[in-house]
Amino acid sequence: MSLGAWSAFEWLALAEYELLLFAGVFFLIGALDEFAMDATWLWLRARGKIKTHKVSREDLRYRALQGRTAVFIPAWQESPVIGHTLRHALGAWRQTNLVFYIGCYRNDPATLQAALDGAAGDPRVRLVVHDKDGPSTKADCLNRLYRAMELDEARQRRPVASVLLHDAEDMVDPAALALIDRTLEQHDFVQLPVLPMPHPSSRWVASHYCEEFAEAHGKAMVVRDALRTGLPAAGVGCAFSRDMLDRMGRLEEDSQGPFSEGSLTEDYELGLRVAEAGGRSRFMRVRGNDGQLIATRGYFPASLSRAVKQKARWMHGIAYQGWDRLGWNGGIAEMWMRMRDRRGPLSALVLFAGYLLLILAACLSILGWAGYSRPWEPTPLLYGLLLANFVALSWRVVMRFAFTAREYGWAEGLRAVLRIPLANIIAIMAGRRALFAYARTLRGEAPEWDKTSHSRHPSQEQADEALQERAA
Repeated sequence: MSLGAWSAFEWLALAEYELLLFAGVFFLIGALDEFAMDATWLWLRARGKIKTHKVSREDLRYRALQGRTAVFIPAWQESPVIGHTLRHALGAWRQTNLVFYIGCYRNDPATLQAALDGAAGDPRVRLVVHDKDGPSTKADCLNRLYRAMELDEARQRRPVASVLLHDAEDMVDPAALALIDRTLEQHDFVQLPVLPMPHPSSRWVASHYCEEFAEAHGKAMVVRDALRTGLPAAGVGCAFSRDMLDRMGRLEEDSQGPFSEGSLTEDYELGLRVAEAGGRSRFMRVRGNDGQLIATRGYFPASLSRAVKQKARWMHGIAYQGWDRLGWNGGIAEMWMRMRDRRGPLSALVLFAGYLLLILAACLSILGWAGYSRPWEPTPLLYGLLLANFVALSWRVVMRFAFTAREYGWAEGLRAVLRIPLANIIAIMAGRRALFAYARTLRGEAPEWDKTSHSRHPSQEQADEALQERAA
């Protein structure tokens, strides 16, 4: 063996050892954080502090609203889905004290026409055409809808009591509106669970959102609610009292409304700002008498590029901008939750190190069969680190399966376990994209809104029919 070849092998072995230590230590730190969340959830559940209540869907379905509710739906290039979304929502929510504000752009006639078709002349739909070309930011569109609502209140002398946010592709639950209205009688902000639907033609990419939201909205948000920390808004299935939005609008500097136009995740930020302003927040995890969760359903991005694009925007807005714009406020529990929200970039780096370690270890193993020996030996401490990580990984697999199977059945729970490597790869790619996007803002560029494009899937018809049958 030549000196040059031996030197290269030694460098590879050294890199393997350093990556093993780095990934092993930080994987274990992340695992301990997750275990702390699991233990808190189990402890609160054992003490009866958290429960998933059951209600009558029929009673909620036909319950009159206490006050006028405005539903904001921003829509840029959403012609494939906005018509279906409107038809479904108008059929599911029959209350008259309700108005939909659909935000369209003057240079997007296809979306405007699709929204008109979906409204079908229903007087509860108000189409608002933005006075600027799209795309702007989602927050800008929401603020435009807010101004239109204020104008309608002044003209009609009919004040709005609450504002509900949804996206153009959402499938609302027939019982959700009354549940939100009832909860807002004593709270300023309420968030319902989001329940991604398994995508029949994208069992790997689109459907990996199922297990992520099953844990996030079946455990983490439940714990946050029980600990009374700030609750981030998901941007869909969330509502704010009118008084709270007015207060947020007055606090927002250089803005035309309560939604932060400088943020890529204005919904997440608004939810936390409610808590900072002393508002009362609530995460409502409730099941109907049919056992089904009252939640916002929908299909998520089915292609790898779209999933990476969406998650990069979330990571940029929540981790990087959240650190800059919201800082670190509150007690220990609040600081813990904000740390969890902002760990995405570090998690992506650790995952990248872990996968690089696997590749490097495989290469060195092949060289070992050729007669090359590693110049280092594992110590008892290193064996202990590897064992701890193996136990932690096994625990995470069990929890992921359990929470996914609870909502989707055991078959989807097994798929969730098999999708873990893909979910990690998506997180790594999103972390890289978010980092470069944030670096551009540090150079003075304005944050770029990477909007997620949506395409209608035929299976939405069956899902829509199932929800309508449940409501009947």
